[in-house]
Amino acid sequence: MNPVMAFFDIILVLALPWLGWRLLASPDLFRAVVLFMSLGLLMSLTWVRLHAPDVALAEAAIGAGLTGALFLSALRRLERLQNSERRLDDAEKREEERQIPPEKRRRAKPVAYGLALLLLVVFMLLLGWSLLKTPVSPGGLGPEVAVQMGRTGVQSQVTAVLLNFRGYDTLLEVMVLFLAALGVWSLTRVGQPLQEEVSGPVLASLVRMLVPLMIIVAGYLVWIGSSRAGGAFQGGAVLAAAGVLLLLANATVVRQIPSTLLRCALVLGPLLFLLSAIACMSIGGNLLEYPRQSAGAWILLIESVTAFSIGVTLAALYAGGRPFEPSALEETSGESSAGDGEEGEGK
Repeated sequence: MNPVMAFFDIILVLALPWLGWRLLASPDLFRAVVLFMSLGLLMSLTWVRLHAPDVALAEAAIGAGLTGALFLSALRRLERLQNSERRLDDAEKREEERQIPPEKRRRAKPVAYGLALLLLVVFMLLLGWSLLKTPVSPGGLGPEVAVQMGRTGVQSQVTAVLLNFRGYDTLLEVMVLFLAALGVWSLTRVGQPLQEEVSGPVLASLVRMLVPLMIIVAGYLVWIGSSRAGGAFQGGAVLAAAGVLLLLANATVVRQIPSTLLRCALVLGPLLFLLSAIACMSIGGNLLEYPRQSAGAWILLIESVTAFSIGVTLAALYAGGRPFEPSALEETSGESSAGDGEEGEGK
């Protein structure tokens, strides 16, 4: 092995657990988010060193990029809490602390640390025991996958496993992401867009240059996924990053998208995936067992539509709520105008 790469691998092995510990122990939320994104970037480098470029792309785009952006968005929303609510929470906490006797208060932290250490030791022992009991296969499932590649319609073994051999796993992952977006939309609505807010020239120029390029890269990742590293989740993550840039810039095109169109885009990928599974069973096959002659076309169609829905879903999660309804704004404005008119007549 190259000594330089061996030294680099040692640095990665030491840096990953250290960053994970600093992330969990950091009392500052912003610092924790930055450490989380740094951990994701190092994890993507680790997957590259393990010759897993598909996982590395997903980790860099979703784990470090979009998940970090979601955390920063959540942190920004937390910081917008009213000072009165914060003071009320602090007062309640101080009252609870005053009710705890000093001797119990001194013992609380050591007991909690000891319990956490005990759970960690038990988990490590169970993990080691499971690894010892797992039978060792010299070749893994690679040879079996290679034998069956002719019936998959693609050249990439990763895509064959994710979309053909174990396509139902990917279907469940897409459904989980879809349900997460529904959960966020059921809790709150995106605030009224402020049309008078104009992004700075630097951000506006960056959006104009990067968004078209990111759309092309996303399409390339979906297309190349049949033979090399790439696929629906990687392409969808790049599309979502483009959507996040448009949201940050408060672009007019985002405000003009009808909410009905966003809902259709959100459900399109999971619906097509599910209908494909049902169609495969209706023509005499198993769940997501595509016809051998057209398996590649099926997978390309599913990945293309799913990547689009994944991009919309992740961008919607960053927005933090269901889309704003222009009709609701018109009704609110109408009610306000009517109220003002009545007050004027009363005066």
